Amino acid sequence: MIAFARSLALLAALALPTARASAAPTGDDVVNDVQKFYGGVNQVTALFREYVTYKQFGTTTSSDGKLYLQKPGKMRWDYLEKVKGETRYKRSFISDGTTLWLVEHDKKQVTKKSLAQTVMPVAVSFLYGKGDLKTEFNAALDTSGTYGAKGDRVVKLTPKQPSAQYKTLTLVVASDDGHVRESIIVDSSDNVTHFKFFSPDFKAPIDQKVFEFNRDSARNYRVFDADQAGSAAQQAPAPPPAPAKKP
Repeated sequence: MIAFARSLALLAALALPTARASAAPTGDDVVNDVQKFYGGVNQVTALFREYVTYKQFGTTTSSDGKLYLQKPGKMRWDYLEKVKGETRYKRSFISDGTTLWLVEHDKKQVTKKSLAQTVMPVAVSFLYGKGDLKTEFNAALDTSGTYGAKGDRVVKLTPKQPSAQYKTLTLVVASDDGHVRESIIVDSSDNVTHFKFFSPDFKAPIDQKVFEFNRDSARNYRVFDADQAGSAAQQAPAPPPAPAKKP
């Protein structure tokens, strides 16, 4: 369950815009821009690439996919893989605003979690216009040049209270409109999950079926209920930060 919560946190850091014309913004200024944008946007569709670097092994894996967000509380992250030239769904995180489903096609299993019984970290909830990043994090500009391109604003967020899910969250923010181009999460074991976002669309209608778990796509899969204490769900292997596909 700890790893399942960690996966939620990893998925939590995606990105996109507002506007600011400050010549020398502070970390709080950048955070204000990002949060203002998410407070006003109702939906997002984007492509993403995820890089996960495991410190213990010194290895990095990459995954590609597509994400959908819609208020209140709806989201979908589809991780894709190519098999013999065919694109397939490997794993999906699906939320209809009430229930969160983790569908792992490669393992033929599904994990179900009630959002009402889940304390969503502010790193996720601010995407729905809730929570305050400045209340939860200390923000500082990152001028190291490690992330982002010329002209981007980079802000490093450090939790004010120790978190089992992440040590830091870094956002690469476009200077022209304030949208987040990249997000980088360093977890408690110093593993790094780096998301890059492409082709964001904030206006195109999203078919509501996207946020529904399609049971027909997971026939004969094992289903674990993460809310039932002592059930098999408690022993279910937690998903590593790897690719996924659309059920």
